[in-house]
Amino acid sequence: MRALLIVNPHATSTTTGRRDLIVRALKSAVDLEVVLTRYRGDATKLAAAAAADKFGLVITLGGDGTVNEAVNGLLAGASTPGHADGSVPGPDGAPADAADLPALAPLPGGNANVFIRSLALPDDPVDAAARLIEDLAQGRERRIGLGRAAGRYFTFNAGLGLDAEVVRAIDGIRAHGSALTPALFARTALRQYYRVTDRHRPVITITEPATLCPAAVFLCIVSNSAPWTYLGRRPVHANPDATFDTGLDLLAFRSLGTLVTLRTLQQMLTDRTEPPRGRTLVTAHDLPALVLRAARPVAFQLDGEYMGEVEEVSFRSVPGALRVVG
Repeated sequence: MRALLIVNPHATSTTTGRRDLIVRALKSAVDLEVVLTRYRGDATKLAAAAAADKFGLVITLGGDGTVNEAVNGLLAGASTPGHADGSVPGPDGAPADAADLPALAPLPGGNANVFIRSLALPDDPVDAAARLIEDLAQGRERRIGLGRAAGRYFTFNAGLGLDAEVVRAIDGIRAHGSALTPALFARTALRQYYRVTDRHRPVITITEPATLCPAAVFLCIVSNSAPWTYLGRRPVHANPDATFDTGLDLLAFRSLGTLVTLRTLQQMLTDRTEPPRGRTLVTAHDLPALVLRAARPVAFQLDGEYMGEVEEVSFRSVPGALRVVG
């Protein structure tokens, strides 16, 4: 099998020595080509080229951002207006079939590696490479559903409001050379919550489904899988019922008051099988579509990547869109 390994050389949880070890191991199982990303968005172009060149497999070694870029490259219609059901149009206008695209095999190289952990894959890159070789030998692969919003696919979550504001702030801190740690994330989130975000005037409206919530909300977390994210090795369960085999799940906050927010965070940080509960929370499971509108530009993130400010976002669930090994 021809396989392309896309490596983010700036990935934080691997070293050059371990990367070389992984490459040698993979070459024993596949006809491997290795490329290093040079800038943000490069993995999208590399994965799209691999799909056009009929590679059988695209492997990523990086964080969730690298995975997201590769997924959007593989599903090459990501920048093309999609069909009403959110499917990707192929070159002849017909929806692309995952069977006609390279499979994806993500190896962990970032801080959180949320997508990889959601797939129940090892979070050590060497162990994950060994598991990948075993899975390839056994022919183990599956199809998973994705979310689609603002012309891009996402694998595990998207957010509008406070969580995206935190992602934006973290990006600015990391641009100055600081490493992302759970402590840094927590400090940044607290600073954003108390000093920056508007906790008094909700501006986001859920317009589809129309009957879900008539009142405006402050924050929306849209999940394609669980957990939402990780603080170190601790999962955060915003929408614990979300899976790759169902539609999208939603958690929205009608209040950002301190006591309400702390109570909700406490629920999200415990191992639980049901969504957070409370009078000021809005939850929904297995949604095929979701539309959010804001009275002013609001921060927006996909798979932990800051996407800018938006005033309207339409979400679609895209079942069986991607083949993954494992």
